[in-house]
Amino acid sequence: MRSRQQSRHLIWSRAIPATIALGLLVVSAMTGPAPAAAVSGTGRANPVVTWDLNAQTAIWDVAAQQPNEQVRSFAMVNGAVYDAVNAIAGTPYQPYLAAPSSSGTESVDAAVATAAHGVLAALFPDQRERLRVQHDAALATIRDGRSKQGGIRIGARAAATMVAARQDDGAFGDQQWSQGTRPGQWRPTPPLFLSQGAWTGHLRPFLIPRASMFRAPEPPQLTSGAYTRDLNEVKQLGSATSTARTQDQTEAAIWWHDRRSGSWEIKRQLATTQQLDALQTARFFAMTDLIVADSGVACFSQKDAWSYWRPVTAIHQADTDGNPRTAADPGWQSLLVTPPFPEYPSGHACGTGARMSLYRHFFGRDDIAFSGSSADSGTTRRFTSFSQALDELIGARVWGGVHFRTADVEGAKIGEQVYRYAVRHHFRPLR
Repeated sequence: MRSRQQSRHLIWSRAIPATIALGLLVVSAMTGPAPAAAVSGTGRANPVVTWDLNAQTAIWDVAAQQPNEQVRSFAMVNGAVYDAVNAIAGTPYQPYLAAPSSSGTESVDAAVATAAHGVLAALFPDQRERLRVQHDAALATIRDGRSKQGGIRIGARAAATMVAARQDDGAFGDQQWSQGTRPGQWRPTPPLFLSQGAWTGHLRPFLIPRASMFRAPEPPQLTSGAYTRDLNEVKQLGSATSTARTQDQTEAAIWWHDRRSGSWEIKRQLATTQQLDALQTARFFAMTDLIVADSGVACFSQKDAWSYWRPVTAIHQADTDGNPRTAADPGWQSLLVTPPFPEYPSGHACGTGARMSLYRHFFGRDDIAFSGSSADSGTTRRFTSFSQALDELIGARVWGGVHFRTADVEGAKIGEQVYRYAVRHHFRPLR
């Protein structure tokens, strides 16, 4: 299983030309490097941060899940962790699923470790022995007694509730993307001509009532001025051999395309630099990951509805689009490998739009600085605000040659719509 998934990672993330490698993002705050061991606002090691990193190891380093798969796994883990920690704190916020009974004296560390472990073991049965050793090691650091046992009980119940809730939710279904041969219709793209991930738009959402709740407008008509601008922009700036794209734009395109996703580490970095305690971190992580997961469901539902062609197809076949202001280039290649599903709207923009909107809401401000470094590409990207990061992502998908700008702009709007619904209906203070 691991070999197949690792192979898919290489297929999806390899850039063109092949000498461009995508780096593992190691993120540090502009205000100072994140400590090696994440610490909560109380000065203690923050178990929620620790187990989010453990989840990343299971989800990516070992299982090598793709982005549309990763978000479901992170949402399940951090949703269960949140319900456990929130219960021990006396349920000051709406539970996601349920609040296990608690006296308030249970060990948060034991609850977090057990909740995360329980979900991960259910998601990745092939990793159960490795995860058991990791869980046992975490529990060994906690003093034996009622508090520890109570934390284990609450964590186990939160995990079991989450796993039961996500049974038969549509993950990894056998749906297929519709393909066409007419101008504007999606079809598999070079170099591998794959079709994957169609089930994502049929996944049962975590927070929103239905996948199709938020709809993207019709993509630009092929003869419109908007389409002409979109195609000519990506044709010029997104080519593997572009001389118009700057070095900084090239680095941004690669940075944002990294399937190992710097967003995971940025999330943990914010919890650390903003000195969140365990409950605040659990709520922050759950809100982030469940909202991002639903933005992906909403986005892929719209991809399925519009089934719009990718830039590489549109540029190769521009002589068929009926637009005299576009010109075909059958030899054109994108900087990055085009993902194996339809273009519109952009999934990355949906997720990043949801994420950055939630960050602004949660911290009550936009101007929090963060940075991320890619060891493989040797680049560091620095941001002074969440809106700046979203703006760059919108451009970066064009610079990588994998999206039209309109798909990015409309994707970000869907992400923001999902975020707004979620914070109005979930995770609200109860007192």
